[in-house]
Formats: sequence, structure tokens, C-alpha cells
Amino acid sequence: MKISVLGAGAWGTALAIQAAERHEVLLWARDADAVAAMRAARRNERYLPEAALPAALQLSADLAAAIAHAREGLIIIATPMAALRGMLAALPAGARCLWLCKGFEAGTGLLGHEIAREAAPALTVGILSGPSFAQEVALGQPTALVAASFDAALAQAAVEAFHSERLRVYTSADPVGVEVGGAVKNVMAIAVGIADGLRLAAEARGDAAQNRLNAPGLNARAALITRGLAEMLRLGLALGARTETFMGLSGMGDLVLTATGDLSRNRRVGLMLAQDLALADILRQLGHVAEGVYSAPTVLKRAQDRGVDMPITAAVVAVLEGRLGPAAAVDLLMGRQARSEH
Repeated sequence: MKISVLGAGAWGTALAIQAAERHEVLLWARDADAVAAMRAARRNERYLPEAALPAALQLSADLAAAIAHAREGLIIIATPMAALRGMLAALPAGARCLWLCKGFEAGTGLLGHEIAREAAPALTVGILSGPSFAQEVALGQPTALVAASFDAALAQAAVEAFHSERLRVYTSADPVGVEVGGAVKNVMAIAVGIADGLRLAAEARGDAAQNRLNAPGLNARAALITRGLAEMLRLGLALGARTETFMGLSGMGDLVLTATGDLSRNRRVGLMLAQDLALADILRQLGHVAEGVYSAPTVLKRAQDRGVDMPITAAVVAVLEGRLGPAAAVDLLMGRQARSEH
């Protein structure tokens, strides 16, 4: 199969590395200098320095050529959510593509499949998602993903393209649920990072042992993940998703990984917010996109528009906007009135 991966960040590069073992793969980057550097080093030194680029992997800064390469094959859009609309609009009618980005579009509040319906209705589209750190995929560590599309043949094409001994790809006919899971889990990872950061800070000062600050612990982490899943499910059902999707890879699986994994950028945002660092400084230190920062206000607005209660999301937005301190956000959530779990 001829595959073009549009976007040479960590995740796009990792997927291109894996697919190049069995298919004709071209990895496109916008920056010609970055492409030249990757050709010379056979590594993506900026985003994925740990993994070598296979000799068979083609590299290009020519978008038209990259699109033409996969005209009869499969196009993977590996840009941040902010660039998805423009990339979809650049593809020819009839092209088959899946995107890797997770979140809601800023301004419109649309999910990927909604953007595609509006900007490129002549395309066959879907999403490739699930609990996956790019570094582990690039190094061939076992990973499971889900390919979701309203077009069953496209989901199956993703299986043919990427399923291997080390990378399992399941299919789903619920792109709505897969996208909601992928967007909301980033917000919840920030919340868990905040709670874990408060605990680590208390331990560093010796406060946790005396319980002077009542710092959140592992119990709080479990509660946030579980109640975060409940928020994700409520919003997903309101937008037309299926319940079972949130019990799978793109729901619970991705939430657990992103909320607890040390490689998670969204979790790191929460950890640094708990240190009272300014958000602008945090994003500058990361050097990569943390989609939860940009998705959180949109997640909250879509929930409010549908009458869906999402208190954890609301608390994260308040912290990101500087209206609430990290410790006060935890206190606010713990002070909510008792209610039925379901």
C-alpha cells in the first residue's frame, strides 16, 4: 500500500516508521530544512530522536507530491487539530484519509468528523486513536489502536496498513465516541496531573506525613480518572456516541495512559500548574502541543450547550484561565454535594 503521513511530529514519525517496514511510505514535513536534516541524520532529532528512520522511508517537503504519492492508497494527517481543516481541504475528492489529532477545533468547537463533513464532504475519512505514546510505537513496543470510521472499508484499510505483531489495530463504527474520548481524556489528564503535583509538592516539603495540607493521594487520582470517565461518557452520549466505545481503547484505555503516564504532555501541564507556574511558561518549556490546554474551554462549552454537567472539566478550565488555584480546584470538587454515582 502507498501511504503518505502528513506531519512529521513525534506521532506521525512513529507511525511512518512502523508502516515503512511493509509499505511504500512517504513522510511529509512543512519545513524543508527539517526534511533535509532528517535525510542527513536518518532521525527526527527534534521530535523523536530515539528512533532511526528506515532506509525505505521517503521524506518530502512537497505537499502536492506527498498527496499524489498516496492517491490510490491511504493518507494519514498527523498535524495538530488546528491544522486539520486546512489539510482536509487540500486533499482531492475521493481521497481516503485518517487523522491522528485529538481534540475540538478552536473557535468552532467541532470534532474532526464534523470538520470533515463541513470542509471536505467528498473525502472518505476516519480517525486512528487509542492509548499510544509515540516513543513506544517508534521503538516497536506493544501497542493497541482503534481505527474508527462510518466507512467500514476505510477502517479495514487502516488495519491492513498498520496491524502487525507489535501494533494491534481494532476497528470501530463509532468515530463520534472515539473522538470524544480522545479529546476529553487530555483535559482529565491535566486534572490528574494537578492532583499528583500537589501530592508531590507536599511530600517534598514533608507536609504529607503530618497531613497538614490534606494533599490529594492515590485515592484522589483513582476518583478523578473514574469520574472523568463519567464526564466523558455523558458528553459522548449527548453527541451521539455509543456507550461501549468509552469502555474501550479510545475511552478508558487512552484516559488511563494519558492521566498516569510520565510521557504525557497533558499530565505534565497539570504537574507544573500545581507548582504555580504560569501557563505561558509551561507551554514554552514543553515545546510540544498539549491539546488539552486548547480543548478544555471548548469541551466545557459543548457540554454546557447540551446541558451536560462536567465539574472536573470546569475546574480545569478555571485553573487554566487563572480564576482558581490548583489546591482550590481540588477543594471545590471535594466540596460538591453528595449524589447518586449513576
